[in-house]
Order: sequence, then structure tokens, then C-alpha cells
Amino acid sequence: MSWLQSSPARNLLGGLAFMLTVGALGVLGYMSQGWSLGDSLYMVVLTVFSVGYGEVHPVVDLPLRTITMLLIVAGCTGMIFLTGVLIQFITLSGLQQLLGIKHMNHQIEQLHDHVVICGFGRIGNMLARELKAAGERFVIVERSAERIEQARTLGYLCLHADANDEGALRRAGIAHARVLATVLPDDAANVFITLGARSLNRAIKIFARGEAPSTVQKLVFAGADEVVLPAHIGAERMAELILYPDSAQALRRDGHAAMERGLHGLGLELELVATEAGSRFAGSTVREIEAAAAGAFFVVAIDRQNRDRIARPDGATRVEPGDGVTVLGRANRADALRGFQSDLAPSSPAGGGPG
Repeated sequence: MSWLQSSPARNLLGGLAFMLTVGALGVLGYMSQGWSLGDSLYMVVLTVFSVGYGEVHPVVDLPLRTITMLLIVAGCTGMIFLTGVLIQFITLSGLQQLLGIKHMNHQIEQLHDHVVICGFGRIGNMLARELKAAGERFVIVERSAERIEQARTLGYLCLHADANDEGALRRAGIAHARVLATVLPDDAANVFITLGARSLNRAIKIFARGEAPSTVQKLVFAGADEVVLPAHIGAERMAELILYPDSAQALRRDGHAAMERGLHGLGLELELVATEAGSRFAGSTVREIEAAAAGAFFVVAIDRQNRDRIARPDGATRVEPGDGVTVLGRANRADALRGFQSDLAPSSPAGGGPG
């Protein structure tokens, strides 16, 4: 009985295989007595399911009666077993799902100082993977049943709900969450979620995804602390690889990910930025740049336009337009890093830099 309860799917497959075997033997038995394939199959179905419509042909001789009796005993027994296993399979699956959801909801209720991720598409999936690798606690809010099932398979805490609904955000523990990241590919939805989250928790840190640059100000006005434009970041990553391949590849190596997580735990980040002509830091020395940054970051490497790389530059080293500068500093230092951008260039959205 314990084996039966622990393997409903295996029992279901075994019952189906048994019934198919019995049915096939019954058909062959009737055909051996001169019946057609259609009549034999019809008689097997009527007998196995005990419908009682009547015999297709008179069953008068001993071979036919023997075949029919064996079919009744094996077929009806198999159907009783198969029906029981099917009910068990449906019931256990429903109970397991119900209990699993209740257990997950209980775990979510216990969360404090966690991250709420709205959306489990491509970016949401990548974000969840990075947070899990860093040991961060988080919960996913997603309205797609298919994506929720994928998240559950990966072992993530998740809610099958629409993040536009404030009730869903409440169930995700927004009141005592530390960060909310809304990463839906719909700017209007991200604005609405940001408004709702900010109204429910004035102190929460909100990171919002934007598709169009024109949405940045709307998200900031709605209450987002940082706005990330994936297309903008992708373009900057390409530029890094083209202009400063050595530094860019060093920063993106697998080994660097572990180091970056360690730095993040200390509140530090590494970033590669390009020095634009006409910017405040162009032509300045490392000492002057770090003084202007007021401790927000420190210069750890410089990539010249001629592909020369200066590791650990001294304070007298001058940064020229077109140089790639690797900096180490505190998180949320976007204002200081804008010193590498030209006053004529459009400012990057908060959080839209390579880091």
C-alpha cells in the first residue's frame, strides 16, 4: 500500500499497460474464432467496460465462452484498479499542489528585508538567478502560469498573481521588503507597479525597468529610485568590448562574478566607463578625479586609446578623452560618474550604466 501511495504515476502507467495488453489479447482471441477486427474490438470494449449492450455474435461454444470469461475477469479487475489509481493520482496531485502553495505562502509571510521581483521573463529569470547565487532572499510575482511553474521548478518562492494588483504586492510582503524590482517589458505596467509599491512602502528601494528613454522620468516621478534601460546597457556593454576589450573581458569573466558578489556585500562595485571629450574629468589627473568624487569611487585602471593598459595608476596619471577608466566605489554613485560624460551628451538614466 505504501508503494502504491508513493508511486501514483507509475501505477497509472502500469494499469494502462495492463489494460492495453488485456484488450489486445481479447481482440486476438475473438479473431482466432473467425470474428472480424471491428467486431472483436467492439466486443472487447463492451465487455471490459461492462456496458451490456449485448453480444456481437452468439457466444455458444466453449472457446468463445472461455475467452469472454477471462476477458471479464481480467478486464473488469484491471478497470477497477485503473480507476482507483486515476482517482488517487488526481487527488494526490491536487493535495500536493495545494499543500505546496500553502507552505510557500507561509514561507513568504515569514520574509523580512527581502526583494520582490515583479515579472519572471528573461530579465526576471536572470535577476533571480543572480540573487540566489548571492544568497539573497526574494519572492517572484508573475501572472503567467507557465512561468510560475518554471519558477517553482527552480525552487524560487513565487506568487501566481498580477503585480499591478496591490493585494498581490501585499501578499509578497511589500510592507517589510527592502527592495522591489519591476522588470516587466511593459513600461506602463512598471509605472503602475512603482506607484503602487511606493504607496504601500515609503521606505522601500525601487528598481524599475524601462524600454523607452522617455519613460525614465515617468518612472522616477512615480517613485523609482533607479531606472535601468536594458537596451542602453546592452549598447554600453558592446562599446566596452569594442573599445576596451582587455578590461571588459576581465570584468566579465566567471571568476569576476564571485569577486563582484563579495564586493557587493561590502557595498562596493567595479565599473568601466568611457571618458568623453568635453567632460569634466577629461584631462584631469587621477588625484583630481578622486578628489572631485569625494570618496564615491577610486580609479583602479586606465585603458588608453592605443590599447595600452595602466593598472593601479598613480595620482599624477592624467585621464584623456577616449580613455576607458575602471573605478571601484560605493553603490549608487551615478552622479559622480557623470563627470566622465560630456556636458553636450544626454545624461544616462539612473542605474543605466554598465555596473
